[in-house]
Amino acid sequence: MENAISVNGLEKTYDDNTVLRGVSFDVEAGSIFALLGSNGAGKTTTINILTTLIAADGGRATINGFDVATQPDKVRQQISLTGQFAAVDDILTALENLELIADLRHVPNSAKTAHDLLERFGLVDAADRRVATFSGGMRRRLDIAMSLIGTPSIIFFDEPSTGLDPEVRNGMWDAIRTLARTGTTIFLTTQYLEEADQLADKIAILHGGTIAATGTARELKKLVPSGVIELTFHDEAQRTAATQALEPCYQVAASDGMKLSVDATNSVEQLAQLFTQLRDARIEPVDFSQRSPTLDDVFLKITGRE
Repeated sequence: MENAISVNGLEKTYDDNTVLRGVSFDVEAGSIFALLGSNGAGKTTTINILTTLIAADGGRATINGFDVATQPDKVRQQISLTGQFAAVDDILTALENLELIADLRHVPNSAKTAHDLLERFGLVDAADRRVATFSGGMRRRLDIAMSLIGTPSIIFFDEPSTGLDPEVRNGMWDAIRTLARTGTTIFLTTQYLEEADQLADKIAILHGGTIAATGTARELKKLVPSGVIELTFHDEAQRTAATQALEPCYQVAASDGMKLSVDATNSVEQLAQLFTQLRDARIEPVDFSQRSPTLDDVFLKITGRE
């Protein structure tokens, strides 16, 4: 598939703080791409460069083939942006906000477009209320609805789940999936790793000003051990005894309650050896389970955090 977004060697420095150090990645047209990173990693800076809000100090980026530095007007015709904070007019009603954006984007029949979006995002009952009276979740839904006006081919979401309750968040996820199925390219930044795991076709992790890893969620999870066994014991004495029995052969760490996490491979032989050692030490766990790697594990491994 062709790339909707191509980024090659982006650099950005604020005073003495270098935020981006040669960031490069591609986003396929019609896909959902997630950029992960801790606070201050440069996620918002990357989006601001790609949406022509700020200029890069070096490197090149294109949106649907248009250069963000030399063809900003062409780029803006291709995109829509939902930032970290809802960009809605508190004085206007929800309906008026939507109609205003539809008129600015020269959408035929702006009233119908506005009503369709109100229904889609569950805001019909609040259509004639001033946005100043809205809750944070309602404002976010309206903000996202406004970003869809004009059917942009690429939509940027900068931490879209911030401030949303689980029900509204799940509704937003469904809206993003629907957009991708209809061919819209989605670029989102998030600190919620579950969000990236649920939505993204491809994920990039931004750390230290560069892309530290990229791939599908499945590919990234292969970067961490997949044989973590969690054992639960009756009491502290048993857990301590199990730690002493297993430490010579395994990496063991205490976790919540009376649990131990043991790094082991997926081989039947090593798992059998683990339980044989516990049996020989006359230690019987109350329960055990094998924990699959998560994006949290990947993120913590790459960023070097505990």
